[in-house]
Amino acid sequence: MENLFEVQAELRTDMGKGASRRLRHAGQVPAIMYGAEQEAVSLTLDHNKFIRHLQEEAFYAHILTLVIDGKESKVVLKDLQRHPASDLKIMHADFLRIDPKHAMTMIIPLHFVGDDVAAGVKDGGKLTHLMSDVEISCLPKDLPEFIEVDTTTLALDDSIHLSELVLPKGVTLTALAHSQDEELEEGVRSSYDQAVVSIHTPRVVSEDEDEVDVAAEGEEAESTED
Repeated sequence: MENLFEVQAELRTDMGKGASRRLRHAGQVPAIMYGAEQEAVSLTLDHNKFIRHLQEEAFYAHILTLVIDGKESKVVLKDLQRHPASDLKIMHADFLRIDPKHAMTMIIPLHFVGDDVAAGVKDGGKLTHLMSDVEISCLPKDLPEFIEVDTTTLALDDSIHLSELVLPKGVTLTALAHSQDEELEEGVRSSYDQAVVSIHTPRVVSEDEDEVDVAAEGEEAESTED
């Protein structure tokens, strides 16, 4: 079975926009590996094989093994450029070498559980996901594949904020690190402590409001004709 977290690559010696274009036409993806106070290395990947890796959500938040001419390097996928007209066409990939002793920042997906049985939903509310991922900081050994958000007990007209997320050991949210620089009064929430998910009462439009809207549209049409 193919190891989805092991990426085969080759060293790239032909540089420039023209060379990159030729690589893409030949079914290859230009890439680069950098970081850990070492020189950057230009690479090429097989496009079709790389696409299979990208179909796995955990690939984006996982320590990867990049195999270059038989030599292994531990990396994470730091950036990905897709074709503007097709998400299935990869233009370039950036891999960051990891240092086991130094913290790293990564974008991690949020997994919501309990949405269909949330207390506020049962009371007639509408649940809205306000974020799909968060930026975290941690040592490579503590890197989670996702962060779970349990909305089961979320009440009507309430929300869950970043500071209320249950984080794995060794993981911090970079947004909340910024909030430490703010001077806040007691009980005031930081501007960085944003809502992740909320449940609100759906707005019901009355018949009177509908009539007002229709009348306004009619007046606007008459004004345009004049």
